[in-house]
Amino acid sequence: MTTINQSRRTLLTTTGGAIGLASIGALGALTPAARAVASTQKDAAKSLPDYASWKNADSLIIHSANTMETKRSAFGSGTITPLDRLFVRNNITPPSADIVANPDVWELDIEGVKNPTKITVADLKTMGMTSVAMVLQCSGNGRAYFPEKPSGTQWTVGAAGCVVFTGIPVKTLLEHVGGMVDSAKYMTGTGGEPIPEGLDPNTIKVERSVPLEAIEDAILAWEINGEPIPLAHGGPLRMVVPGYTGVNNVKYIKRLAFTEEQSPANIQQSGYRLAPVGEKGAPEHKSVWKMPVKSWVTYPAGEENETVKAGKVQIQGLAMGGTTDVTGVEVSVDGGKSWQKAEFIGPDLGPYAWRQFVLSTELKAGDYSITSRATNKDGDVQPEERMVNNRGYLNNSWADHAVTITVA
Repeated sequence: MTTINQSRRTLLTTTGGAIGLASIGALGALTPAARAVASTQKDAAKSLPDYASWKNADSLIIHSANTMETKRSAFGSGTITPLDRLFVRNNITPPSADIVANPDVWELDIEGVKNPTKITVADLKTMGMTSVAMVLQCSGNGRAYFPEKPSGTQWTVGAAGCVVFTGIPVKTLLEHVGGMVDSAKYMTGTGGEPIPEGLDPNTIKVERSVPLEAIEDAILAWEINGEPIPLAHGGPLRMVVPGYTGVNNVKYIKRLAFTEEQSPANIQQSGYRLAPVGEKGAPEHKSVWKMPVKSWVTYPAGEENETVKAGKVQIQGLAMGGTTDVTGVEVSVDGGKSWQKAEFIGPDLGPYAWRQFVLSTELKAGDYSITSRATNKDGDVQPEERMVNNRGYLNNSWADHAVTITVA
């Protein structure tokens, strides 16, 4: 029977499987792996909020009402992530569910174009349609592995999923409105979350700007995995920017503008910036836009009560290229000392989707540190070390994402 690494085992056995509030407050003294397990135990008792009540709670780590993570073992062996297992991340409380009752009447303001206009989802559906399979991933996925203990949700691997969005290409929409203004340098999307009265909207609104190059494959989506986008994932309309982290895929989009400057909102100017540890984000720091090449093993998952018997084992996982195709994956069962080439399985859904991989190998009884390392079409190789930054963004370290198991 597989056991978790010693820090996890000690944590669980010394608390009888339940973590007290005092222990949670002292998580900083634990290893990242132990903190992740402690967080999981603490949040297990939390219930799903109403807007996500349809989710499969057994497949999720519920960090809060606005943050829910897919368990490593719950990704399954399919390329597309089922919606009831897909992670949830909202920067602020979502709007009322009333907005998805009749999605077609949702209105979008289009600015920074030759013919500014207001348009409904129903109208958008008459102008054009396309679908894109893509990885949707929170910028902070993998934050739990940073020893600096950056603030924010302590995601491990589950703030990611591979989904199919359907909507109108932004390039097609631009044709209908005469093109963008000549001064435009960014595509800016504004979310429709309500702003409490008396607050400066820039301090709270979700408004993100991305470089114009992102327009090439960007869409305004009204469906996800063949269904109307639910409130939990940004319905009735979402700006979708393949290859860019989740925050840039603005939910409940109510304004699409082509602007000369980046949004003045805090979430753009200081939030989601790659600031050094100990510094606050600021415009001079790089913005969190594109995703890097990344992979992780999904089986064995290194979770409690998982059983791996000695003999033939199919090590499985997921790999993404970031903004281009993933072209290869290697797997190590000895913590990165040696590597074996894995095989891709399942369909290739394009450059923005992830690929399933498998390594068929023999494992004798003993302890193993299993991890994976991906390479993309540009020749970028998943690194051993994480990119250190103040908020724990864009962690694609293969060493951090390893799982430790015991085979018996």
